[in-house]
Amino acid sequence: MKSIHSIAFWTVFTIFAAFGFAVIETAAIETAAVAQTSLQSTSGDEKSITLPDPLTPEAINALVSRLSESEVRSLLLMQLDAVAQKQQSAENTVSVIKFAKTAATSIVDSVVDAVKVSPLLWQYQKQSFTNFHAKLGWRGIGTVFGFLALAMTAGFIVEQVVNYFMRRRFSTLLTIERPDTLRDTLGFLFARLAIELLGLIAFFIVTRNTATTLIPAEHIGFAETLMFNLVVLPRIGLALFRLILAPERPEFRLLNLNTPQSRQMLNHMVAMFVVMGLTVAIVAFGDNNGVPMGQSRLGFWLNLAVTGFMIYITWKLWDQMIAIAHGVDSALSPMEEKAARFYPVYCVIVIVLTWLLTEVLVGFKQFDLLASSPNYKTIVVLTSLPVFDVFIRRLVRYLTPPMTGKGAVAERAHSLTKKAYIRIGRILVMATLIFIVAGFWNLNPRTIAEAGVGAKVAGRLIEILIILAMGYLLWEVVSLWANRKLAAEQTALGVDPSQQDQGGEGGGAGGSRLSTVVPLILGLAKYGIAAVFGLVILSNIGIDITPLLAGAGVLGLAIGFGAQAMVKDIVSGILFLWDDAFRTGEYIDIAGTVGTVERISLRSLQLRHPNGPVHVVPYGEIPKLTNHSRDYVIMKLRFTVPFDTDLEKVRKLFKKIGQEMMQVPALAEGFIQPFKSQGAADVDDVGIVVRGKFTTKPGAQWVIRKEVYSRVQKAFEENGIDFARREVRVQIPGLDQNQSISDDQAKVIGTAAANADPSQKPV
Repeated sequence: MKSIHSIAFWTVFTIFAAFGFAVIETAAIETAAVAQTSLQSTSGDEKSITLPDPLTPEAINALVSRLSESEVRSLLLMQLDAVAQKQQSAENTVSVIKFAKTAATSIVDSVVDAVKVSPLLWQYQKQSFTNFHAKLGWRGIGTVFGFLALAMTAGFIVEQVVNYFMRRRFSTLLTIERPDTLRDTLGFLFARLAIELLGLIAFFIVTRNTATTLIPAEHIGFAETLMFNLVVLPRIGLALFRLILAPERPEFRLLNLNTPQSRQMLNHMVAMFVVMGLTVAIVAFGDNNGVPMGQSRLGFWLNLAVTGFMIYITWKLWDQMIAIAHGVDSALSPMEEKAARFYPVYCVIVIVLTWLLTEVLVGFKQFDLLASSPNYKTIVVLTSLPVFDVFIRRLVRYLTPPMTGKGAVAERAHSLTKKAYIRIGRILVMATLIFIVAGFWNLNPRTIAEAGVGAKVAGRLIEILIILAMGYLLWEVVSLWANRKLAAEQTALGVDPSQQDQGGEGGGAGGSRLSTVVPLILGLAKYGIAAVFGLVILSNIGIDITPLLAGAGVLGLAIGFGAQAMVKDIVSGILFLWDDAFRTGEYIDIAGTVGTVERISLRSLQLRHPNGPVHVVPYGEIPKLTNHSRDYVIMKLRFTVPFDTDLEKVRKLFKKIGQEMMQVPALAEGFIQPFKSQGAADVDDVGIVVRGKFTTKPGAQWVIRKEVYSRVQKAFEENGIDFARREVRVQIPGLDQNQSISDDQAKVIGTAAANADPSQKPV
């Protein structure tokens, strides 16, 4: 999965390219509109003439013979205008290379112009202040600043009153000493933010109304510019960063920073807002006093200074930014670790690209687009992406439903659910921020439709981004549903596919019918989503998908006629799954090919043999199937005892062993019927064959069988019962009087034993 930071980088680049193309296309669209207007004015008074279809020489001669001279002239003018319009559109078509050259040239020209004008920079600023002084005089300037200070004092008093009543209103939330939940943390932080913003709104309204009353109308714009950019804007930044940094209340801090780091970052962020506000105020002052930005090029130097200051702040806060992107989660993927370390670099890239875009627009004389400072807004939003990512991870950690069940399967399912929620949250936040940034640059569907700006590039790029976001969101929702279903089934059955131990024998418990079919459905759904949204994107960029759909139909027919074996496999597999003949994890026998069902697909299944090999069996080649793992397993064990053994004693020992094993919880949960004796099952030349039997759940038989063997051996030893074994007895007269065996007698014994059992050699 790509990290959110790399996605953000390419998103910014896409938006920049879309806007650049939009600017270039404006000339072509306006030219087309002029040509269309000319055409309508030329032909508006004439009768509408329809060309024949098909346009053969005979049809043209017949048409001309019916028309008057004026109608022929009108038709000729219409065709000439159409050709001219087509040629003009072709000339105005801008390639990517030409656009890149034009953008680079505009940046160079902008920098060169700013450097050329720089010697006159102080003179221009002096002229703007001279003009300002000429309009007001020293007394007027003092009056404006005095009234503004008075208005701000009144606004500050009202703000304190509002804050007092709001603190009383939210006293319950503000008196929390230590939060127990995320809800307590967010309640405190947002209550404090609401108090600060409401007080700031009251300050702005009272100050503005008071200033409007006291200051003359021709100077109120200057006063409002100073107040908003130098007072209100930095305080908004202060309130927002106090929300996420909480420098004085570490227990409510949302980011992974200590108190000194939080205070340092807060100071730098507020300083950045002050610098941005001061830049806007200086530019507005020059525009309002006879020195526009395009003339003095002061905006270039101010924007360069702000860009350099932002890069300096990034360098100073390098470690803090990495800590923020890392968050409090210790279990980050390697990609997320790299993305966290890339965060400061990403911020520098965004700042530099935004500066380049600003200079491109200046080179194209698009000053109206920069009037609302979209460059600064874009930087603030895009550099905050990792902060939003941290919030998403923290919200998911608190809002994810509790883990269902216990064990490794439940833990893995809970982890996968959290990761899916995080990815869904990321794509939603990403889509929202893309629309916000597009709105900063006036790149919304309505303006594109009305003005035609970037209709062929920007509009399609935005639509493609929307389609990709919707497709990915649907992909994640389907995956989340399937994973939750599988985890619930496996947890309920107590199955852990990654740690199934079948003792090297096979016959373990299988999964449910749902856990067998859901992975197949999930794979088909993902392929379907990718195919559908891929076709939609191809259609959106102008590719006719009708031949693709027709080709898919022809391909389906070809597969149907030419790949009958594959069709047979698919149909057979559907019928096997419909009959619930096997499930993943079950031990089956297919005409001598045995193994555990490890994976199923559309046309085959994979069997893992207990010794390790994997068998791939097409469904169409399954003549019959034996399932050894369905419902229960009966184990019958054989023990051979000597002929003189008390069988009733053996029966009682078997019954006692079965009762003792049922008292062990780890063994009892695997039993369906306890171990018990079935009496004498056979008699051979060695002894009596006694059989015991027990019934277990699939997969538990091997552990229970080992335990039964161990307990039976121990019980026989304690009660003087031997296991029968094959032996040869040689009777020698007089040996019972404890006579010693001579060498000749030993040879006789060895020869007799060899004759009785050929595997034995004479001693």
